[in-house]
Amino acid sequence: MNMPSAETGETTAPKTDNNWWRGAVIYEIYPRSFQDTDGDGIGDLRGITQRLRYLADLGVDAIWVAPFFVSPMLDFGYDVSDYTAVDPMFGTIEDFDRLVAEAHGLGIKVMIDQVLSHSSDRHPWFAQSRANRTNPKADWYVWADPKEDGTPPNNWLSIFGGPAWEWDTRRLQYYLHNFLVAQPDLNFHNPEVQDAILDAVDFWLKRGVDGFRLDTVNFYVHSRGLEDNPPASLADRQSPEAPAVNPYNWQDHVHDKSQPENLDFLRKLRALLDTYPGQTSVGEIGDGPRSLTTMAAYTSGGDKLHMCYTFDFLSPIFTAGHFRERIAAFEAIVEDGWPCWAFSNHDVTRHASRWAAHGGAERVARLAAGILLSLRGSVCLYQGEELGLTEATLRFEELADPYGIRFWPEYVGRDGARTPMVWESNAPNAGFSAGARSWLPVSPDHVSKAANSAAGNPASMLSHYRRLLAFRRAHPALKSGTIALMDAPPEVLAFIRSQDDERILCVFNLGALESRFKIPEHLAVVPLDGHGFSSRLESEVRAIDIPAGEAFFGLIA
Repeated sequence: MNMPSAETGETTAPKTDNNWWRGAVIYEIYPRSFQDTDGDGIGDLRGITQRLRYLADLGVDAIWVAPFFVSPMLDFGYDVSDYTAVDPMFGTIEDFDRLVAEAHGLGIKVMIDQVLSHSSDRHPWFAQSRANRTNPKADWYVWADPKEDGTPPNNWLSIFGGPAWEWDTRRLQYYLHNFLVAQPDLNFHNPEVQDAILDAVDFWLKRGVDGFRLDTVNFYVHSRGLEDNPPASLADRQSPEAPAVNPYNWQDHVHDKSQPENLDFLRKLRALLDTYPGQTSVGEIGDGPRSLTTMAAYTSGGDKLHMCYTFDFLSPIFTAGHFRERIAAFEAIVEDGWPCWAFSNHDVTRHASRWAAHGGAERVARLAAGILLSLRGSVCLYQGEELGLTEATLRFEELADPYGIRFWPEYVGRDGARTPMVWESNAPNAGFSAGARSWLPVSPDHVSKAANSAAGNPASMLSHYRRLLAFRRAHPALKSGTIALMDAPPEVLAFIRSQDDERILCVFNLGALESRFKIPEHLAVVPLDGHGFSSRLESEVRAIDIPAGEAFFGLIA
């Protein structure tokens, strides 16, 4: 293992391919809900270290650890008050160093969240910035005078509901907050802010992290002119980036995010990352109908982000047509950029529930795993996805998420995707915590799917994911090859993945009935096994019969 030195905290990951991230499978960990080791009902860094062997056996390449920095926790770590310190509820910096070292010893890369667009209002930077209009950090956040009638400077909205401006009685100005009032936006037009942010990133690079997930990466820079956003079209109001009850979707966000100056900062960030060979970055893009165009801008040319993900597959739509349309659009628009696809994360309803109407949670989860792990790009899995966990149901009094509390009951928030992991079906709190209670309740519906029950069952979702991850590793075409969509019946998604001499036909039936896929005359296909799906190759009629919810993988000779 490579432990950091006592003097510098620096450590070095094992030597590896600098492009390891292309096609990597990254497992998102929400620390509060992963594993508690001290009985306070909140997960911690030691808990992550304790479960690394489970992740190695699952077969993932890297972990992405959601924020564990010092924070008042109003948005559960996405409101950072110290970018270079571990919040005591999660442990110590030594615990983090041990996590990195042990992960590297198991061949697992470590990526961490970076919340750079905004800080907590309790960050010392903001405390100084709001003190007056002349202090050295007065311009570190986005401040603006009111209109003549005292109202906010423009019509920008917060994604958490209401205006994106908050009045401050010290400066007699408004400050911008794209999220909670307690999350003021940093002013990336100020070079000193950019330098301070890069210093914080460098702190974690020196501690041996292998990369960063960049929260709301297209929110960093706003328009200097503070122009009003125009209204969105009726079609664009259906964006999955905010619930339908949130008027945020009613604006076309052309001025409050995704500004061209952001590309200059991303180049600076990439230059820093490139001084540590093998590091990577994945950005979260929420830009409505422009998301793929923004992804292309942020990942093209090899001088900005390594990869991005959008909300394209975090929506309620689970149809072959939607996958075909989005894959085709990505291939046409993004060109030399690289995607990182996800079906679930800590901000959206778990896909086993979100898509359950298309055949039931179990069947959809099995099929979705096959699709996700076959797409061109890297992959993010969300903790518990491999167990087939569904969205938990909570009562209003059990909610912790300010987003859900704000829009209840039409929108119940994100807590249902954040309930604790279930490790042991016969233990208190399903093995998550030995304490009297956990910060969110363990879902009774999850207990029977606990990892200990699933591990020895070849028919379990966990075994299914392990097989698929091994299958992906065994076939380079699935990990990093090109993709070519095939003509197929409306309910069928079919494409060919190609890498060097390996070409694999992948066919998925998203419909409710068995379907037949005709093999093109010029292709000779040999079925592959080891993936856990069932379909029949009818050689005499050159067709594949695929039951509902099943898939076919074949090697093209």
